[in-house]
Amino acid sequence: MSEPVARPVLAVVGRPNVGKSTLVNRFLGRREAVVQDIPGVTRDRVSYDAEWSGRDFVVVDTGGWVSDATGLVAQIAEQAELAIAAADAVLFVVDATVGTTDEDEAVVQVLRRSKKPVVLAANKVDDTRTETEAALMWNLGLGEPHPVSALHGRGSGDLLDAVLEALPKNEGVYEPAARGPRRIAIVGKPNAGKSSLLNKLSGQQRSVVDSVAGTTVDPVDELVELDGVTYQFVDTAGIRRRVKEASGHEYYAFLRTQTAIERAEVVIVVIDASEPVTEQDLRILDMVEEAGRAMVIAYNKWDLTDEERRRYLQREVERDLGHVIWAPTVNISALTGRNVTKMGTAIAEALTGWETRISTGKLNAFLGKVAAAHPHPVRGGKQPRILFGTQAHACPPTFALFTTGQFDPQYVRFVERRLREDFGFHGSPVHVEVRAREKRSA
Repeated sequence: MSEPVARPVLAVVGRPNVGKSTLVNRFLGRREAVVQDIPGVTRDRVSYDAEWSGRDFVVVDTGGWVSDATGLVAQIAEQAELAIAAADAVLFVVDATVGTTDEDEAVVQVLRRSKKPVVLAANKVDDTRTETEAALMWNLGLGEPHPVSALHGRGSGDLLDAVLEALPKNEGVYEPAARGPRRIAIVGKPNAGKSSLLNKLSGQQRSVVDSVAGTTVDPVDELVELDGVTYQFVDTAGIRRRVKEASGHEYYAFLRTQTAIERAEVVIVVIDASEPVTEQDLRILDMVEEAGRAMVIAYNKWDLTDEERRRYLQREVERDLGHVIWAPTVNISALTGRNVTKMGTAIAEALTGWETRISTGKLNAFLGKVAAAHPHPVRGGKQPRILFGTQAHACPPTFALFTTGQFDPQYVRFVERRLREDFGFHGSPVHVEVRAREKRSA
């Protein structure tokens, strides 16, 4: 049997709004990359798994490359250059309807310096007339321009064939590990410092960071080693106040963030400690709890808090965050690196709680003690009792209680609280389901 090998990597680059993300979606056969008809929607370099003609490879979508960029745009261009450096081959996308521009020429210079194999895609060729314009792209000196319509799929198969020719042919077979790195999603409201935290954890400028809220649009994946354990971190777009208020790429970014939470095992909720806890923060915490994911709360920007703000924060936590008191908390500064190394311990603790399983014998002994000390109140002349209980599954710990009648929600919460006191489950939501025995028909 062939040895497992790493998949080859294809970087997709080009100036803004030439259709890179649309082309990536065409390759993947699904709407994965966030797309909108304005330039600058993609900002980070984002990796996706792709397959064509039985060969697996990785596609890296990048932000639009601008040569004389400053500020945020310069960081986006830097991410594109990093993607080129890390790739085995590059797909250079140009707009056939516009023709060759000075920006395209500047990208060509960067590609030549990289000495990587380049496939030239002339995008937006929706008809035979535009094919003639695509042929003019020979003047870039990168070989044959492949006419393609990312929107309609015209020519995408031929382009993928050319991509496979450019990518190195591995003799081995790609075989994913039985269990890959644990997935950790970083979520929070816009500008809470999620991307800064990922950059500090990974030790490199992995995500574009700017003081402008909403810089991250696509989820950004990165492998990070903490305390000797490798995790797959996903930086997500900031979740705005209401999905209804989001439009265009913001709405799709919210959906991507929701998917990232559902696919994660641990979710780090980043809260700006320098500002009062908002309804937005509480909504995000509820969203993670409802998804049944392990949770770590990171109070960021601790370097911007004084003694008075910390006192107020303690009151806000006691008043509003009592329902997630089980989540480990870390007071950090993603900017200075304060306590960022403690994130590994908090993540490991949350994972342990999330995966905890209690044997049926031990659980029923516990339930017997609880019911004897604190029986359910009498309702309608009857007192519902627990017949027996079992842990339906872990991740998150979910318990089924088989009872003689319906339980009050307050009593269910009491049982959940006692479960935590006896068995821990630190960092994980706990679900208790009551299954009342049906009355026998006469």
